[in-house]
Amino acid sequence: MAYDADVIVIGAGLAGLAATAELVDAGRRVILVDQEPEHAIGGQAHWSFGGLFFVDSPEQRRMRIKDSHALALQDWMGTAAFDRPEDHWPRKWAQAYVDFAAGEKRSWLHGQGVRFFPVVGWAERGGYDAQGHGNSVPRFHITWGTGPGLLAPFVRRVRAGAARGLVQLKFRHRVTGLSRSAGSVDTVTGEVLEPSSVERGEASSRVVTGDFEFRAQAVIVTSGGIGGNHDLVRANWPERLGAPPQRMISGVPAHVDGRMLGIAEDAGAHLINRDRMWHYTEGIQNWNPIWDRHGIRILPGPSSLWLDARGDRLPVPLFPGFDTLGTLEHIMKTGHDYTWFVLNQRIIGKEFTLSGSEQNPDLTGKSVRGVIDRARAEVPGPVKAFMDHGVDFVVEKDLGALVRGMNALTPKPLIDEDILRRTIAARDREIANPFTKDLQVMALRGARTFLGDRLIRAAAPHRILDPKAGPLVAVRLNILTRKTLGGLETDLSSRVLTEGGTPLPGVYAAGEAAGFGGGGVHGYRSLEGTFLGGCLFSGRTAGRAAARAVS
Repeated sequence: MAYDADVIVIGAGLAGLAATAELVDAGRRVILVDQEPEHAIGGQAHWSFGGLFFVDSPEQRRMRIKDSHALALQDWMGTAAFDRPEDHWPRKWAQAYVDFAAGEKRSWLHGQGVRFFPVVGWAERGGYDAQGHGNSVPRFHITWGTGPGLLAPFVRRVRAGAARGLVQLKFRHRVTGLSRSAGSVDTVTGEVLEPSSVERGEASSRVVTGDFEFRAQAVIVTSGGIGGNHDLVRANWPERLGAPPQRMISGVPAHVDGRMLGIAEDAGAHLINRDRMWHYTEGIQNWNPIWDRHGIRILPGPSSLWLDARGDRLPVPLFPGFDTLGTLEHIMKTGHDYTWFVLNQRIIGKEFTLSGSEQNPDLTGKSVRGVIDRARAEVPGPVKAFMDHGVDFVVEKDLGALVRGMNALTPKPLIDEDILRRTIAARDREIANPFTKDLQVMALRGARTFLGDRLIRAAAPHRILDPKAGPLVAVRLNILTRKTLGGLETDLSSRVLTEGGTPLPGVYAAGEAAGFGGGGVHGYRSLEGTFLGGCLFSGRTAGRAAARAVS
């Protein structure tokens, strides 16, 4: 029976592009299918900050960071906290991924022209014991060019394959089914959607103009997760994180809806760890949105006071940048789905970075001058735009006016000025000496022993209420949906498994659809910089394995 291609790849995000590029290198014929317009190639990775997790990299060594494979694996396993029978393959993927991050990952990317910002970031610091959650050392490497810069070589390789006649690009093709015509899953059916010229990230038309059927020896599912589908997020919300938020904003476009996961499951795939997910607690509504409920994440430094809806400080060690899901769990137990940062202009100018390629035009545009200008600015331009226009920001010269502005943003006026003044004043008194019992102040001073934080991420300790550091700033923080940590169960060759543990013939999966490997390589939590890398590693693995299988 004739085939239309050797392999069909479903999803033209980073994982799908990596898989297709490997198939092209092996001389295989590929049909790449995606429901969005062609100018949206790259998917969510285009909007990303481009953060990548490396172990013992040249950038780390230049900054005197002593990292090792053993330390990284200890951090990963302590963070993942694997504890289920279905964690068999995720655990093996975790070990393989740390090997990759400590081995050829950087040289493989560098060989394709990808370069990295010299200052390494320190995300998810944990704050527990040595075997618990968090990165023991800075490992967050920003791609020079952010998400678009990381995508570029893979887009280039896929388009070169199309020019050679090896790749058919089928955009505006929405998959509705997988089926078998022989022993393996070899048929992909779906609907052709009308052409759409909307901007990247905007909701495209769902008007159907026809249908399609493609056949190949193998199918690779790289369709992403569920972060744009709030109903599905709530349906899978774990009890351990409390009741799901009544209100959330979206860190991904609406087309990240999880439809393909259900289609694969209907075809016999085993979907595991549905309740493991990664949502941010420092989300702000985009003042210039691209998609519905468009949110941006603040990447905070360590100085802001983090308060719950009533103005109480979050407990140790839930400081900015330390434990995302621990903070989310605490927030959902307060009975409110928002929190506050309280800080001043000196802190916001030094410590606030906004996640996303569009929020970092200097890094995305590979502008050295832009990076220098950002470092010299009192407040970087993208951050200043949110201070001026963002609905979650309150900027005032005195604390009384700040509190009135905070209470005006919430259904009930829960912040008491006198209590908040006492809280801030108590913290400020701890700044007067090099000694302190305030663990956040201790963490701030510890952060500044790292050159990268001292240069660009952590303001010198000072009083929040110091008039010379003003004006004061309060930021209402929302729950921001982002990543699916569970997914289609796969073995180390990216073959999708059935509920019985046997391979589903002809089907592979990679990227977020596969929980970034195995059905949940991160376990319960992420070390950050690992989502794009998980797409690359699992996409590369799936492409190479499928190429061997159809040879």
